[in-house]
Amino acid sequence: MSSKAIQSRFSISTPIYYVNDLPHMGSAYTTIAADAIARFNRLKGKSVLMITGTDEHGQKIQRTAEAAGRSPQAHCDQYAAAFVSLWEKMNIQTDRFIRTTSARHEAIVYEFFQRVWESGDIYMGQQQGWYCVSCEEFKEERELLDDHHCPLHPNKAAEWRDEQNYFFRLSKYQSALEQLYSDRPDFIQPESRRNEVLSFVSQGLQDFSISRVNVEWGFPLPVNPDHTIYVWFDALLSYVTACVDLEAEPTLENALSGGWPVDIHLIGKDILRFHAVYWPAMLMSANLPLPGQVFGHGFLTKDGQKMGKSLGNVIDPVDLVARYGSDAIRYYFLKEIEFGRDGDFNEARFINILNADLANDLGNLLNRTLKMVYKYCDRQVPTVAISEIPAEDILRSKGEMLGEQVTQAYQALAFSQACEAILSLVRASNKYVDEQAPWTLYKQGKQVELERVLYGVLESARLAAYLLSPLIPNVSTSIYQQLGYSVDFNQQDAAAPFETHSLWGALPTGQTLGEAMPVFQRLELPAPPT
Repeated sequence: MSSKAIQSRFSISTPIYYVNDLPHMGSAYTTIAADAIARFNRLKGKSVLMITGTDEHGQKIQRTAEAAGRSPQAHCDQYAAAFVSLWEKMNIQTDRFIRTTSARHEAIVYEFFQRVWESGDIYMGQQQGWYCVSCEEFKEERELLDDHHCPLHPNKAAEWRDEQNYFFRLSKYQSALEQLYSDRPDFIQPESRRNEVLSFVSQGLQDFSISRVNVEWGFPLPVNPDHTIYVWFDALLSYVTACVDLEAEPTLENALSGGWPVDIHLIGKDILRFHAVYWPAMLMSANLPLPGQVFGHGFLTKDGQKMGKSLGNVIDPVDLVARYGSDAIRYYFLKEIEFGRDGDFNEARFINILNADLANDLGNLLNRTLKMVYKYCDRQVPTVAISEIPAEDILRSKGEMLGEQVTQAYQALAFSQACEAILSLVRASNKYVDEQAPWTLYKQGKQVELERVLYGVLESARLAAYLLSPLIPNVSTSIYQQLGYSVDFNQQDAAAPFETHSLWGALPTGQTLGEAMPVFQRLELPAPPT
C-alpha cells in the first residue's frame, strides 16, 4: 500500500465493553467521543475505521449468567445487542463491532499467542494473591481497602487465589517501554495519564498471569487446555481482529494490511495500565507495530457525586436519549467536560446549556437571518463578492481563522475548545446583526450594505454548522438544508469537502434557501414527581 493511501486512513477504538451489565453513560461518553473524532476525519476525506465491541469472556460473565439462570452465550448475546441498540440511538456510526466470542477473534488470539509463546515470553508459575472477580485482576495488598475489598468494587471482597498459571514476561520489557515513552511523549495522553504510567513503570514491572484455571468461559490455552486464556490477554487483541477486512481470513498479516495499528485507543482512565503498559509489551513480544496513542479520559459524576447503583444516581443513557435526543447528549458531554478530566452531569445545567447554545445562539441566529433574507433578498443567498467584505470585518476575520483553530482542537481531542471557538463566531454574529440592524439598512435603501451583512451572518451560521457536525450531525444537517444544500451529515460520503466547506466564504451566492424552522427545540426540566 502506498504511503499516501496509509496517510489517508484513520482508525480509532473505544474500549471493548464488558457485558456484565447494560451499557452506562460512561460507556456512551467514550463512544460518542470516538464517533465525533471519526466523523471529523471523514469530513477531512480520510478512510476511517471506528472500532468498538464487547468483551464477553471471564469468570465474572460465567457467574453472572449462572445467577440469572442462562448460558454465558445467551447472556452475552442479550447484552451485546443492548450496546448495539444504544449506539444506534446515540447516532454513533461504528465501522466494526467486534465480539470476543466470535470465531474470527479466536483465530487471531491463537495466532498471537503462538507468536508470544515462540518468543519465549510465556512460562508456568505459581500465582498467589487477592483476586477481584469484578475487575478480573489480581490486586496488591496495598491497593485494597479494609477486609480486602477492592476500591473499585467496595461492596465485594477480593478472593484469595493460590494456583498455577501461565505468565507473560512483562518485566523483560521494562526498558523497552521506558524507551517508548521517552521516544514518543504523545503515546499516552493527556499528560496526567502519562505521568501515572511513568510512575507505575518506574517502580518495576512484574510478570502477569495470562491464564486461569477453573474458568470454563473463555478460550482454552493452546498449550494446556486445562487453562483458559486470561480475559484481558484475549480482549486487547480484539482491536487487531477488528482491523481484518470482513471478507478476509482472520490472520495477523491481514490485520496489518487491513488497518492495524490503530491511530488512537480511546479509554477510561481505570483501564489505562492494561492499554499503556501490558498491551504495548505484548505487541513487542509478537513483533507487531504499536498503536499511535492511548488517550485516557476522566470519569463522570452526577450532581457532584460519584455515580453508583447503591446511591440511586446512575444516569441511564437510554432514558436520557429518549427524552432529549442524541444531539443534545453528544453536545453537552463533549462541550461541557474538558476531555481528559473528570466531569459532572447536572440536568438543570444540561438544559440551560443546550437552550443557550443551540436553541438561542445558533438556532435563533439562523432563523432570524433567514427570515430577513426571505423578505429583503427574494429568498436567495445575497450576491456578494468576498473581496467586497473588508478583511477587518469581525465575522470575516473570525471566520477565516476558525477552520484551522477547530481542526487543531479536534486533532487534540479538545472538544470543549472546538465548541467555544465556534460559539464565539455564533455569538459575534448575533451581536453583529443587532449592531448592523439590517432592517434599518433596508429602510434607508442601502441594499448593498444590507446584503453584505446578511451574507456574512448566513455564512457564519453555515461554517459553525459544518464544524459542529461531528458533534451534532442532525442540527448541522438541518442548518445546511435550510441554507439550500442537500447535504446530510449522517451520510458518510456527505458532499461537503473539507478543503472548501471549512473555509469562511464558501456559501454560494444566489443559492435558493430552504424553509426556516427551529433547528433545536427548547428543552424543559421534567416536572418533579408529585
